[in-house]
Amino acid sequence: MSEPVPGFRFYPTEEELISFYLYHHLRGQRDDIALVIPVVDVYRHEPWQLPGESGALCRGDVEQWFFFVPRQEREARGGRPTRITTAGYWKATGSPGYVYSSDNRVIGLKKTLVFYKGRSPNVQKTKWKMSEYRAIEGERHAAAESVAIPKVRYEWSLCRVYIVSGNFRAFDRRPQASIERSISCPRGDQGEHGDGSAGRRGTPDQPSTSANAALDWEQLMNN
Repeated sequence: MSEPVPGFRFYPTEEELISFYLYHHLRGQRDDIALVIPVVDVYRHEPWQLPGESGALCRGDVEQWFFFVPRQEREARGGRPTRITTAGYWKATGSPGYVYSSDNRVIGLKKTLVFYKGRSPNVQKTKWKMSEYRAIEGERHAAAESVAIPKVRYEWSLCRVYIVSGNFRAFDRRPQASIERSISCPRGDQGEHGDGSAGRRGTPDQPSTSANAALDWEQLMNN
């Protein structure tokens, strides 16, 4: 498939990003996913260069871009990852949190980062942000959180890079109308953006499950 279908827009939920895209990449399956999520070391690029490195079907997007990022060598040896670029650095903000599936299972870990331009003490906070997702080994129900700490898969992360627009946006929920259209229009990509909270458990308007994500992908690739 060299051209996207009319109206195509890649707007996955956090559940789909982890349960379908990241898990398939960890297992070495579905090479065609690179059309929307390529392998890129985001820390070797400035954030404003990353839109040009996005997948072939997503280079026209002006809001968000996705990348599979390999684990750094120093991180594999037990060290801390380097998030410094030539122009600045990515800094984690807040605490990492779990990502839940629509049926209340813990499926991944999410970390939010902000890009700062310059070097200390002369730094400038920018509007570039990144959500870093990592999958966990196996799946657990939310009630099991206090019993055992999940094993995180560090071989690959999936990063969502975006620009803060000043409008409230939640990436894990779409308008109900878009969800209802998802069977005939993959990923609900022709709808407007919805409100809601990313990574919350038990929200009323939940996206399609990972099984539906796989079905939507098959429909997209066969068009």
